[in-house]
Amino acid sequence: MGNKSKKYLDALAKVDATANYSIDDAIKLCKEVKYANFDETVDLAFRLGVDPRHADQMIRGAISLPAGTGKTVRICVLTSGENLKKAEDAGADFVGGDDIIAKIAGGWLEFDRMIATPDMMGKLGRIGRVLGPRGLMPNPKLGTVTTDVEKAVQEQKAGKVEYRTEKNGIIHVPVGKSSFSDSDLRKNIDAMISAIIKAKPSSAKGTYMKSLAISTTMGPGIKIDTLEATTVGASK
Repeated sequence: MGNKSKKYLDALAKVDATANYSIDDAIKLCKEVKYANFDETVDLAFRLGVDPRHADQMIRGAISLPAGTGKTVRICVLTSGENLKKAEDAGADFVGGDDIIAKIAGGWLEFDRMIATPDMMGKLGRIGRVLGPRGLMPNPKLGTVTTDVEKAVQEQKAGKVEYRTEKNGIIHVPVGKSSFSDSDLRKNIDAMISAIIKAKPSSAKGTYMKSLAISTTMGPGIKIDTLEATTVGASK
């Protein structure tokens, strides 16, 4: 702990490491122990009883958070024909086809999400090695490969977040900003928990939600009662 700042240690001292807080109490405490001088992102960390080395236990998806993410997302759309104007009208930041692909191949990556229509997917091979490691490759399961570019752009702009199981069954996902009201954070958290519960693979055995914690970007983790979380998720 020698490399931790005094502010972090002061915040950590306010958290009972042995307690499993209710969702509402965890939200309040998370905001109370925030100490950075910027609007920190609020994250959830799930530890699930799955083994992502098995394809049928790899949990991946996307969800539109009811209260948004509080983050400005730069959207790049790869498409052609009449969809070019539709994407622009929907609010996409960058729209194009072969010209955009050439820019990316040349090192340009000034966007946060990429949406592509199916007709463009065959052209992404040359930049797949650039997009893939950065999590930018369009994927039908995430709604980023679609013929409805208007809807996809609007969802991403409104606060659609992606989640994916990392090693040891961990999922980290943002659910808002520390400036959000308690009620807006609660709406987003409930929606995220529900999505994770519904994504439980049939092959997963034993306890599914082993632990759940909430934290801000700089703040300490606060454990949430998994029994309450499971009940909330199942009721949505």
